[in-house]
Amino acid sequence: MIQQSGLKVTAQRVAVLQALEKLDHPRAEEIFREVALYIPGLSPATVYNTLEALVRKKIIRKVHTEADVMRYDAVHEHHHHMYCMESDKMDDYFDPELDALLEDYFKRKQISGFRLKEVKLQLMGEFDEKGFSQ
Repeated sequence: MIQQSGLKVTAQRVAVLQALEKLDHPRAEEIFREVALYIPGLSPATVYNTLEALVRKKIIRKVHTEADVMRYDAVHEHHHHMYCMESDKMDDYFDPELDALLEDYFKRKQISGFRLKEVKLQLMGEFDEKGFSQ
């Protein structure tokens, strides 16, 4: 994925992607702590710069939360997010029926002066004790 994007494959970039696969919608600080276990002496700035480069190349995405925290997501399939305002937990939500509804709605709506490229929802609420399962 890194090489196909035109970026040079480095140990830091590989380690950041591996941390993203391991962690669930992590913050940059969480990614740094995880990667620093395997790359001693790594600076937080290197992780932040790596994350920004991966975002620019559309390898990963930023996800902003209601708590004003930036998280990162490496899932490439189209999906939305469910965000728990109480626990700050975030889960992926895949729903092709919802995607079709939204796509149809905005095709019909035709917002003047705006070219829609993608719809991403963030559903905000609270998870129950059992948690979410799709």
